[in-house]
Amino acid sequence: MKHNIKVTIGLCVRNAEATIRQAIDSILNQDYPLELMELIVVDGCSKDKTLDIIKSKFENSYIKNRIFYEKKGLGYARQIVVDNAQGEYIIWVDSDMLLSRDFVKKQISVMEQNPRVGIAKGKYGIHEGNNLVATLEDIEFALSFGCEGKTNLMSLGTSGCIYRVAAIRLVGGFDPSIRGAGEDTDVEYRVKSAGWSLYITSAVFYEKRRDTWKSLWNEYFWHGIGASYVFRKNRKGINIYKMLPPVALLAESFRVPLAYKLTRRKAAFLLPFHYVFKRIAWFLGFVKGKI
Repeated sequence: MKHNIKVTIGLCVRNAEATIRQAIDSILNQDYPLELMELIVVDGCSKDKTLDIIKSKFENSYIKNRIFYEKKGLGYARQIVVDNAQGEYIIWVDSDMLLSRDFVKKQISVMEQNPRVGIAKGKYGIHEGNNLVATLEDIEFALSFGCEGKTNLMSLGTSGCIYRVAAIRLVGGFDPSIRGAGEDTDVEYRVKSAGWSLYITSAVFYEKRRDTWKSLWNEYFWHGIGASYVFRKNRKGINIYKMLPPVALLAESFRVPLAYKLTRRKAAFLLPFHYVFKRIAWFLGFVKGKI
């Protein structure tokens, strides 16, 4: 019996041998029919055992899988997935993510029930046992993406998101010239501008967080550099005002009571410091990208 692929799992990886096993296991353990899923891996020239692990995991799987290679950056890598996807939807999974068992089923259900939704993001779960830096990141994202339903948030990103293939192809897909961060913000703006809605679902996923202040700084500095390109391309795609450290401090201070109510963790009171730290890194990266 021939089955039609319903959803494509897009996995863009590079040197991820430390985390890829758990990510793949969470895909294989989905309670959605595996024969209706396909996996497209785009490898950025990994030098470790990432691809060997992926191949071994899918050796006897019902999930159809294909592997592509690139060395031109994230925009190019994601567009490979879009160009080759046979599913009606693409769910983006990062190599350091874990999906809840019903993640795919819930994501597809939302898209099927809301035909004008172009992109829907799941909800971040909070890891137990993380150190302070990682816990603050978990709380921040759980707070930011905690309300189910249609949203005006910018941006949802790609992690834990499901994209309607018709919507993403309609707007021309990802910009292959974007080598670093920002490819998701750029395409999301175009999807929304084309009249599609954005949505937050109840599907839960977990993401391994940066666990040192230095690695957190480097990540957001990198995001800032990528944002500078997106801003040059379309000034409406990024709200620079909200990224300014003083504005970030004020906005995050108002969210502390909600964060504590959500988690009952004293770490919530450090969120303003944590958020401003990230925004300073982002802002300096943005300035460097502009220069």
